[in-house]
Amino acid sequence: MLLRRIAWLIAMLFCLQASARDNPGLADRLPHPLPVLDVGYYEFPPYTYTAPDGSTRGSGAEMVRRILLKAGYRARFRSLPSARLYLGLQDGSVQLWAGAPGKPELVGSTLECERTLGHADLNLYRLPSHDAPQLPQGLAGSRIILISGYSYWKPITDLLDDPHLKLELHRTSTHVAALQMLDRQRGDYLIDYQAPVEQARRELGMAPLAFDRLYSVPTKLIVSRRAPHAEALRAQLDRAYDELKAAGYEMELP
Repeated sequence: MLLRRIAWLIAMLFCLQASARDNPGLADRLPHPLPVLDVGYYEFPPYTYTAPDGSTRGSGAEMVRRILLKAGYRARFRSLPSARLYLGLQDGSVQLWAGAPGKPELVGSTLECERTLGHADLNLYRLPSHDAPQLPQGLAGSRIILISGYSYWKPITDLLDDPHLKLELHRTSTHVAALQMLDRQRGDYLIDYQAPVEQARRELGMAPLAFDRLYSVPTKLIVSRRAPHAEALRAQLDRAYDELKAAGYEMELP
């Protein structure tokens, strides 16, 4: 009887440890909880966003959690505007970000993982009744709607800052508000990423918009050089990605 009870306890411990790898809450309650990595993000539904209950949700957040658990860590998510997120990666208060590689402001302060999690398309949206502009001259004098807290690659920031185009920039805090501004013709064009625009458009029940693709950027895990053992961490994360993919997990964001 005693041997049977010991065998049962051992089996239960193995089950708990296996479940903990996929359940951050349970991992926290084990005798030796997994080390924490501070993961920064900005609101990018449906991939990574803050739910009404304050938790971090989305397919991107779940992928990051899965990779970290496989590598032996748990994620502590922090929603930040892009400027504070980049500052956090520079000073180490943010140790990891799933975002676009090649940001000039992060060169020298971060390490980029090799594996690609997905791609994000940045588009120039317009009402279907409006003709496509010839870029960049066709935008001259236009009212451009932007999302506050987002950053764009240099060709776009150069376009927005071009004094010869005399652009009128209007910023709003949400994708839903941006689409409403465009629909009410309070702006001529919207520059925004495709995934959150499509989700916001469905929420509003709007018809599809016309758009021109400006660029498509990969999404990778980006490690702060000030994270503990940053080089080893980067290698661990790439290895965890490969092991999960080999095990049959879908490791490409839609």
